[in-house]
Amino acid sequence: MTQKKLQIHTENILPIIKKWLYSDKDIFLRELVSNACDALNKLKILREHKEADVKDEEMRVDIILNQEEKTLKIIDTGIGMTAEEVEKYIAQVAFSGAEEFLGKYKTENDKEAIIGHFGLGFYSAYMVSSKVEINTLSYRENAEPVFWSCDGSADYTIEKGTKEARGTEITLFIDKDSEEFLDAAKIKTILNLYCAFLPFPIHFNEEKINDKEPLWLKAPSECTEEEYLDFYQTLYPFEEPPIFWIHLNVDYPFNLKGILYFPKVNKRFDWNQSHIKLFCNRVFVSDNCKDLIPDFLMILKGAIDSPDIPLNVSRSYLQMDKTVRQLSSHVSKKVTDRLQTLYKTEQEKFTSSWKDIETIVKLGCLQDEKFYEKAKEFLIWQNTEGNWTRIEDYLERNEGKHKDKIFYTAEDKGNAGFLNLYKEKNIEVLVANAPIDSALINTLERKHSPAIFQRTDGGIDDAILDKARENTEAHKIADFVKANLGEAQVEVEAKSLHSDNLPAFIVVNEHMRRMRDYMALTGQEIPSQMLGKNTFVVNTNSKLINAIYGMQEKKPLLAKEMIAHVYELSLLSQKELETKQLSSFIERSSKILEEMLLDA
Repeated sequence: MTQKKLQIHTENILPIIKKWLYSDKDIFLRELVSNACDALNKLKILREHKEADVKDEEMRVDIILNQEEKTLKIIDTGIGMTAEEVEKYIAQVAFSGAEEFLGKYKTENDKEAIIGHFGLGFYSAYMVSSKVEINTLSYRENAEPVFWSCDGSADYTIEKGTKEARGTEITLFIDKDSEEFLDAAKIKTILNLYCAFLPFPIHFNEEKINDKEPLWLKAPSECTEEEYLDFYQTLYPFEEPPIFWIHLNVDYPFNLKGILYFPKVNKRFDWNQSHIKLFCNRVFVSDNCKDLIPDFLMILKGAIDSPDIPLNVSRSYLQMDKTVRQLSSHVSKKVTDRLQTLYKTEQEKFTSSWKDIETIVKLGCLQDEKFYEKAKEFLIWQNTEGNWTRIEDYLERNEGKHKDKIFYTAEDKGNAGFLNLYKEKNIEVLVANAPIDSALINTLERKHSPAIFQRTDGGIDDAILDKARENTEAHKIADFVKANLGEAQVEVEAKSLHSDNLPAFIVVNEHMRRMRDYMALTGQEIPSQMLGKNTFVVNTNSKLINAIYGMQEKKPLLAKEMIAHVYELSLLSQKELETKQLSSFIERSSKILEEMLLDA
């Protein structure tokens, strides 16, 4: 067996790094400033080991743009390099000085201390530069300055430098294809995005960039409400204040810190877009946390920072592994715990915030069994009287009136006349008008079997009937209405309702409606056959229905028009009237009024 070493040629690898390693040119500045912060962090660690003498106020990074010379400089007052170190860490592609340094100097927070680990960040400079120069002076006593220059080929020059103060100065000569990076506004935007929370002062043309400390690094007990709200405005300057928040502070089995906010939801909110900012050692990585955050928590905003998050080589996005799945599960648990605590200790605040958080809770119940097991303690519903309840409490409270049946409505405001049938019988009706409720109800029926949900207009329940006043001509009334309605897809029933005020209503099959609602929610086209046969229920105790029935001999045409009008009124009140039917409804209304006035 013959063993040999891979031969890697820099003339081949540099074009690959320049073109393919990084998805976004902007990242070069993040990488170079991160390297500068690493140099400062190393100096701090050396100070802890009594190997360097440096004051905090001496540590800083400066970015200087010179549009006339077409250069961009990144200058730090960090550890600097000797000629040997330049040869080792710069001339050897993908050799990480960070790994070697951490192997020698162990610190309490070594994971949080050093940002770069792959040894490739420096070469991102060639994405925008025709040439890169380094002028550096090591912190070591009697060290000599070093100058290094390379035009992106395999050849470079190294000689004695001119730098007089400890640290490193990197000069990028911006190439013609990248002159957009000579725009001061663009450079400032990039720095604000990636470097706003770095641990050392970052200055661009003398203006400080990072004047806000990342609040997630403080202990939750030390943070005030005002600080949480101010930090939210830092992350999202034009947003309304959040409802509440969760401060994450995990040391084991992985290191994670962050603050997640529950935002107020408006019509413009994009439920499919990730809104949480992902950081690694205070460096912004991405605002796409879809793999780290469960789907039902995508509405949350805020920041998560973890050195344990597995990133790809360019530190641009997550790589799925066991750690990411653990992190996702932990975030879900922390959110659940926070909601549970809020419900128990601040119930009024919880209920007043429900319209903003209910989609999170309900989606979580559908997607995550562990979440549901805890969330059922605070999965609440408002009834038509405005009171809040849980399903378990509803069933227990109403066991003597209607065992194993949960009445609900999707229209508590526009359908008051119909709901009065239940109100007059003292029957509690829940309001379920969120788009997701139909899907959730199916799940809850399985959880609470044999209990079933029945929408108030999804069936003719005995609770709303008055059997003592049943009309002997009910069948004849139903046949008369059916014959004059002229709707083949509509069944007609005549029932004795306990209220005389409601002339009629539409019954839509419960399961058919749920399927229809689900298809509408998921954006699927609803087949015509799924619309099914609705039932038009006329009230034999209604004066209007009896009056129309009495017209069949003297005014059959007006009776026919009145039946159609009552039918469409029922559709309209239950939001079942199609838009294309509206014009004929208005036309018929005018025609009936005219006839009634002529008879007056």
